[in-house]
Amino acid sequence: MVATFPISGWFALKIVPAYERMIIFRLGRIRAPQGPGIVLLLPFIDHWQRVDLRTRAFNVPPCKLTSKDGAIISMGADVQFRVWDPVLSVMMVKDLITTTRMTAQNAMTKTLLKKSLREIQAEKLRIGEQLLLEINDMTKSWGLEVDRVELTMEAVLQLPQENLAGPLATLPPVPGLEGLDSTIQQLAAHLFGNTLALTGSANSAPEADSVETVNEVESPTAAVPTASSRRKPSVDELLSAVELFLSESLVGQVGACYQVNIILPSGVRSTYFIDLSSGSGQVGRGLPEGSPDVVLEMAEKDLQDLFLGELRPLSAYMSGRLQVKGDLHVALKLEELFKAMKQRR
Repeated sequence: MVATFPISGWFALKIVPAYERMIIFRLGRIRAPQGPGIVLLLPFIDHWQRVDLRTRAFNVPPCKLTSKDGAIISMGADVQFRVWDPVLSVMMVKDLITTTRMTAQNAMTKTLLKKSLREIQAEKLRIGEQLLLEINDMTKSWGLEVDRVELTMEAVLQLPQENLAGPLATLPPVPGLEGLDSTIQQLAAHLFGNTLALTGSANSAPEADSVETVNEVESPTAAVPTASSRRKPSVDELLSAVELFLSESLVGQVGACYQVNIILPSGVRSTYFIDLSSGSGQVGRGLPEGSPDVVLEMAEKDLQDLFLGELRPLSAYMSGRLQVKGDLHVALKLEELFKAMKQRR
């Protein structure tokens, strides 16, 4: 080195920046981390490796997972990490990023298998914080610390197989609407007139001491219209009926204002609002007085299917029939309105 200096200086002297440390193995024995600044190496004797101390990131490739409720989703994650002990990061793991990626993927898979699709959608941040703690428990012995885990859902390959809304209330069914829950039957009876309510009471089971009179000339089912032949209510009729179920307790549970954009079959877009942020709530046509918390957009037929129980809100969102602009967790709170409609008689 002395005889060939300064040419040997290019091989023996290394400059280590402030964000790196140099790990040197001298004759097979590890030395303390060197740097920042100028580090002297002995050619053919020292073997060295640089370790970056800055925060770095990698992504967990999307993989197919089956949630607790039977939904199949494609889920990935973005992970940010940094090295806090350069000696452990070199001694304990050969490929730091690959090993940490596999650890994060296994932890994500085990956690999401215990969650339903709705929980994954609404609690992504909390699940990410839980994964952060689990991954750090396994990587702290490698001299690595994970700073952030953010879940990314690529697609929903299969919708849930079980009913996420829970069991339906058991009330005497209205003729022609036996497949729907009781509150939706009452709402349909309110919209279609009193014919269904009268027919439902006439077909109820008679008391033990009562006398039933049967008209042998008329067919008993001739006056009962079928569900397929009955017209569906318009958007104005549906939202007018929603006012019957608004209350201060419902406003306290939801606490948000929704703007609903309805696309009519003619292509014309109508705007409505459901304000559940103050008082007893309001429903009307046009834009709300203040800025809405969430903007919903759907076709008129999809809105009718939602109110008549033929379509679930979560299924509508996952299939693309319901567009949500804003916080999805706040948008899903609108289901409290449907729960209130089921509880009221």
